[in-house]
Amino acid sequence: MNDVPFWKLKSLDEMSQGEWESLCDGCGLCCLNKLEDWDTGDVVFTSVACRLLDGTSCRCSDYPNRQKTVPDCIQLTPQEVREIHWLPPTCGYRLVREGVDLYWWHPLVSGDPETVHQAGISARGRTVSETEVDVDDFEDYVVSWPLHVGGERGG
Repeated sequence: MNDVPFWKLKSLDEMSQGEWESLCDGCGLCCLNKLEDWDTGDVVFTSVACRLLDGTSCRCSDYPNRQKTVPDCIQLTPQEVREIHWLPPTCGYRLVREGVDLYWWHPLVSGDPETVHQAGISARGRTVSETEVDVDDFEDYVVSWPLHVGGERGG
């Protein structure tokens, strides 16, 4: 019997759909609107969440249809994970891509989907919906907390 977790054995390309989906820790950070500086390419996070993000669960309220409702919603694929440079440093997809272990609070390690929130990593309680903020005011909502890493790795 193999006790090594799948994310340590498989590349992103080798994962089953179920394994792929389970790499999402439910933090909701990828659903925050980001602003890019056209001159430098630097990307900053805002606390303005996609209209579909449930601020309590940090999950998409219409996941199966999200790309129809929000056409610029990015569906993460192994290729996208290799190309997107703004994924938070705590993102399970990014960590696996970099060959780094998941943090103790990741549900695959802890066995509990609440630990990502308990560790203070998620967007829970920190966001405002994009339906409540004019796009011209997004710069007033720039935040750095999505880039903070909390806790040690484990698993």
